[in-house]
Amino acid sequence: MEQKSKFSAFLDGVQAEFGKIIWPTKEDIIKQTTAVVVVSVICGAMIAVMDYAFEAGLNFLTTL
Repeated sequence: MEQKSKFSAFLDGVQAEFGKIIWPTKEDIIKQTTAVVVVSVICGAMIAVMDYAFEAGLNFLTTL
């Protein structure tokens, strides 16, 4: 019988915690997703440029 009451108390606690959740608005999700995509594209472009520069530099050094 005591197990049932502990489990019931656990479920009551879970339900109380779910009530405290503040879900983001649709506008917030769109802004955050846009920011992540933009930063990812910028980082990818920077890595591509650096890769090209290092490759060109190493090719130059190996031809000396």
